[in-house]
Amino acid sequence: MSEHRVSLRVNGELHELEVQARFTLADALREQLDLVGTHVGCEQGICGSCTVLIDGEASRSCTVLAVSVDGADVRTVEGLSQNGELTPTQQAFADAHGLQCGFCTPGYLMTLEALLSAPERPSREQMLDALSGVVCRCTGYVGVLEAAEAAIDARYSEAG
Repeated sequence: MSEHRVSLRVNGELHELEVQARFTLADALREQLDLVGTHVGCEQGICGSCTVLIDGEASRSCTVLAVSVDGADVRTVEGLSQNGELTPTQQAFADAHGLQCGFCTPGYLMTLEALLSAPERPSREQMLDALSGVVCRCTGYVGVLEAAEAAIDARYSEAG
């Protein structure tokens, strides 16, 4: 099979990859860069566990071909914390018990990162809409929603 050269900036670091045309971004992240925090569940873009940021937008990495994002800036869950310190969003998930098995957690965290990048505080409806794209089979969503609301409060109270 033919391979294609792809250049990606992943979590701030430039990577040159050789990928097969059929490789998804999730495949490249997990298999070539060993970034296994990007979880693959349904492989159809439905569960949201594979969500990463591509040029700042939340995207399902299991449905995006790696060759299609040549030159993109990709951020994965591994790129959230800095110097071992949890981000306010990660801390909110820990504090509100917004995770159980943890499989969906990267999808929630990356979805919230995209939502929290907006200059204006998102409404509850916008939060619910964004988070509806990630499926959890463990938590019943109460802790997830409490964590998301705490993360939004932390982000937008800091902004004043």
